[in-house]
Amino acid sequence: MRILLWHGYLLGGTGSNVYTRALAREWSNAGHEVVLFCQERHPERYDIGRATLVRPEIGPLLPVFVLDRYEGLEARLLQDLSRAELERYIELNAAELRRHLPADLVFANHVLPGGAIAAAVGAPFAVKAHGSELEYSMRGNRELEEWGRHSLEHAGAVFVGSEHIRGALEEVVGPHDRIYEVPPGVDIKAFAPRERDEALPALIAEARRDPANPGGADERLPDEGNADRFNAFFSEPGPTVVYLGKLLENKGVHLLLEALRGLAAKVVVVGFGDYRCELERLAGARVLFTGALEHRHLVDLLPLADVAVVPSIFPEAFGMVAAEAAASGVPPLVAHHSGLAEIAAGLEREYPNRLRELASFANGDVADLRAKLEALLSLPEVDREALGRAARRAAVNNWSWSTVAERLLDPFTI
Repeated sequence: MRILLWHGYLLGGTGSNVYTRALAREWSNAGHEVVLFCQERHPERYDIGRATLVRPEIGPLLPVFVLDRYEGLEARLLQDLSRAELERYIELNAAELRRHLPADLVFANHVLPGGAIAAAVGAPFAVKAHGSELEYSMRGNRELEEWGRHSLEHAGAVFVGSEHIRGALEEVVGPHDRIYEVPPGVDIKAFAPRERDEALPALIAEARRDPANPGGADERLPDEGNADRFNAFFSEPGPTVVYLGKLLENKGVHLLLEALRGLAAKVVVVGFGDYRCELERLAGARVLFTGALEHRHLVDLLPLADVAVVPSIFPEAFGMVAAEAAASGVPPLVAHHSGLAEIAAGLEREYPNRLRELASFANGDVADLRAKLEALLSLPEVDREALGRAARRAAVNNWSWSTVAERLLDPFTI
């Protein structure tokens, strides 16, 4: 198949970015002809397989759902742009895709603006609803809700990553008779259990290859000096808890820091966002902030952790970082709501009965989070190893990227 894959953003740092580059890699390596449209200015940093990358000229404005900094662009919330500004952005992208026709499929991320762009191209199309567009920008905005509904009318398929996102999609834009639930995936070859004496030197070596980032000027790059900090941090005794994700209040990292008070554990906080300064103020002495890290770091960082926590207090489409931790043999502990609850269910199916309650904690409940963390960190080694193996099985059985990529094409290949 010839597939035009539209994303519109970058290829690192967030779930939908990682999702997009993984699809480009899997589809192109499987023999499909893939053209990837996004605003990534440093594609050499990422593995997109045999896909061709095109960066559309879109002018100065970039509609987003959460405000971040983008090189050479002015990011503005989707709902804050005028109709004329959005229509111009949509047409500029659609025109670039039309220049690459014919295509068997246009696959666009996000109901808006992706669905509107795909609908304007004039080829069979599918849309992936990630959730951020629904919850942060479209919900409650009648004009955007109607625009999204109209954009999906002729889609050959609308994909959601979880039952939670199916419900959110139907609440925001109404029912659609071609909704398919396909969870995001994880690279189970890259994310795999590793011995500590292999993982730590590899992580330090990878950090030494990081580009210069004096004073953390580029929040999408790792902090400078991480290699030495990793060496010192993992030389100290005690179990390690890791958080991976955006540093926003909605992600609940402050709850994790509060829950860890009094526990004999170290914490690695990976990510960037406008809440970082406040989190650093709240953090204790045994908390290491790294800035943004990429998969090349995480495949070696995760095996050094005892638990990976996803404490988000806002609805999540899925929880890819939890799946990556599970694939690495690290038990995830997730807030029990939205798409994260479905991650917990996948883990519970593999966990021993007596340990199933350690897959999740009550949303926003610091006491429950602390109790579950304490229980996980105090498990006998034989039980910790059993949970790690079970978590790995859950990832392999449910969230392998190769299986996910094939399922996304099923409605168009029957």
